[in-house]
Amino acid sequence: MDAEEVTESYEGRRVVVAGLGVSGTAAARVLAGRGAHVTVVDGRDDDASRERAAELAPLGVTARLGDADTLPEGTQLVVTSPGWKPDVPLLAAAAAAGIEIYGEVELAWRLRPADAAPWLALTGTNGKTTCVRMLTCILAAAGHDAVAVGNVGTPIVEAVLEKHDVLAVELSSYQLHWSSTLRPLASAVLNVAPDHIDWHGTFDAYAEAKGRIFTPGSVAVVNADDPVSTRLGPPDAKAFTLGVPAPGQLGVVEELLVDRAFVDDPRTSAAELAELGDVRPFAPHNVANALAAAALARAFGVPPEAVREGLRSFVPDPHRIAHVATVAEVDYVDDSKATNPHAAASSLAACRSAVWIAGGLLKGADVDDLVASCADRLRAVVLIGRDRARIAEALARHAPDVPVVDVPDTDTGAMDRVVTRAAALARPGDTVLLAPAGASFDMFTSYGARGDAFAEAVRRLVARA
Repeated sequence: MDAEEVTESYEGRRVVVAGLGVSGTAAARVLAGRGAHVTVVDGRDDDASRERAAELAPLGVTARLGDADTLPEGTQLVVTSPGWKPDVPLLAAAAAAGIEIYGEVELAWRLRPADAAPWLALTGTNGKTTCVRMLTCILAAAGHDAVAVGNVGTPIVEAVLEKHDVLAVELSSYQLHWSSTLRPLASAVLNVAPDHIDWHGTFDAYAEAKGRIFTPGSVAVVNADDPVSTRLGPPDAKAFTLGVPAPGQLGVVEELLVDRAFVDDPRTSAAELAELGDVRPFAPHNVANALAAAALARAFGVPPEAVREGLRSFVPDPHRIAHVATVAEVDYVDDSKATNPHAAASSLAACRSAVWIAGGLLKGADVDDLVASCADRLRAVVLIGRDRARIAEALARHAPDVPVVDVPDTDTGAMDRVVTRAAALARPGDTVLLAPAGASFDMFTSYGARGDAFAEAVRRLVARA
């Protein structure tokens, strides 16, 4: 859209909002405020849904709970929550009728005022939230009013209507699938590995959704160490690497993070951004996150010294390579956020010798490459969750000499037994690592609940020691 076309009118339009979660509720509220006739549809009819519906009712929003399949008559537009698959009956019916469908992120872009804050956007299989929070800290260190939005933090449809200098936008593959006109100032793809195949159908479709973040006129940033990220970017993309950077790249020289992309003469000069010790928690994939965040900030004109200050002020979110305790010279680390094989591989790469706690819902992802790549780092493996047999099969193929313990329990005390078994297998200098490579919903309400259960079990182990 051109600048004069930025703000789209919704006055009088009959809009269906699919999903009554955080993004759907925010979208319904904003659309009602713009004069749309809004109906919110959700298959759930529980206390939380009814409470949200009651909050929206005074705005004239109609809620239809318990029936998410039928498209309301007269619908002119559907704004869908990101997790809704294109083949669900309501969305399929809308598509068949030629009704436009897009998501809350696309709605936010179309609603932004002419003087709206620019977007610095990023996506990737892993590291998105860490990277966007690093980016927000760097922008704040440079004196900018910045807020993290999108797949994290404030609903983006609300943030675009507020006064900010810049938005740090985390985008999932789902959100990008339902977006078409976004034009960030700069955008990055951190990495791409198999994930959410059950939603997208194929890896190529998943990767294509990630690549939609790159748009004409934007500064593109790719991961030079990730072939898919590189392939998705345009020929003139900037890049980051864990190696020594070439002109047009950010990278690592000895103990320093340096920029040879956003300097006056990339061929002959470089800007020192930070030291490796400024990256917390320290792990190779977190250094990559820091470089990506720095690249987006530098594209916005942030000075080098703000990168260092922002990384030093960054406080990691829970359940991301979080050290819980050391017992009998064994470290216990919670990386419950490692919900796919790519994330688990990064976590294991930071360990010299690990007793790996793995399992959960693999979401269609293959684990053979993961197991093959980390086999020489495994002291032992403790398996949990619904898809643990698939990991056991991969271990039998690629790490047949590694001891494997299967814990089929799913009750509330299961994690205590898991930690006890892991402790018995560990040796001084090892890391007992919860990096499941799968989602948590077969046993827990969230990856956070899974990580909390692990940490609590470790604390009980400490108390017994």
